[in-house]
Amino acid sequence: MKIDTTGASEVTAKQDKLYVKGVEASKKLAEHDLARMDKYKSIITNVGSAKKMDPAVIAAIISRESRAGAILKNGWGDHGNGFGLMQVDKRFHTLVGAWDSEQHVAQGTDILIGFIKGIKAKFPQWSQEQWFKGGISAYNAGVGNVQSYERMDVGTTGGDYANDVVARAQWFKSKGY
Repeated sequence: MKIDTTGASEVTAKQDKLYVKGVEASKKLAEHDLARMDKYKSIITNVGSAKKMDPAVIAAIISRESRAGAILKNGWGDHGNGFGLMQVDKRFHTLVGAWDSEQHVAQGTDILIGFIKGIKAKFPQWSQEQWFKGGISAYNAGVGNVQSYERMDVGTTGGDYANDVVARAQWFKSKGY
C-alpha cells in the first residue's frame, strides 16, 4: 500500500475499451476480473500465507497476466508459452500443477520472490518498497530490464507492468485480498 504508482497505460486500459488511464484504469480492470478472481481466492490466500506474500499482489499479477483465466485457451496464453493464471513461461521454467492449481500459484509466487531478491541484489541501496516494485517489473521483463526506479517499466508489456500491478494490488487489498 506504500508503493507509489501511476497505474495502467492507455495501451493496457484499451484491453477493456476504457477511456481513462492511470490508477483509475487499473482499478476498473481489476474490478472486471473480481468475480472470476473470487473463484481462486482461497488458493491465493493459502499461497500468500505459505510464501509470506501479500495475496493482493498475487491477485493483481493474476489479473494482469490472465485476467483471472479469462484470456487463456486450455490454460495457455502468450502464443503457447505462458502457462496458467500467473503465466509461467515454459521456456524458462519447468511447469508444475494444473493451470489453475495451488501448486501453479505457488510456483508463480516463488518466481516473483526470486525476482524481488534479484532486484535487491542489483540495487542494494533501494528501499524495500522499491525492491518489491522492481521485482514485479522483473516478473514481466526480467531483472536485466530494470535499469532505474523511475524507468523500471520501460520495456515491459504496455510500458506499465509494475505500475499497473501495484495499482491493481491496492484495489484488490481494498476488496479483502
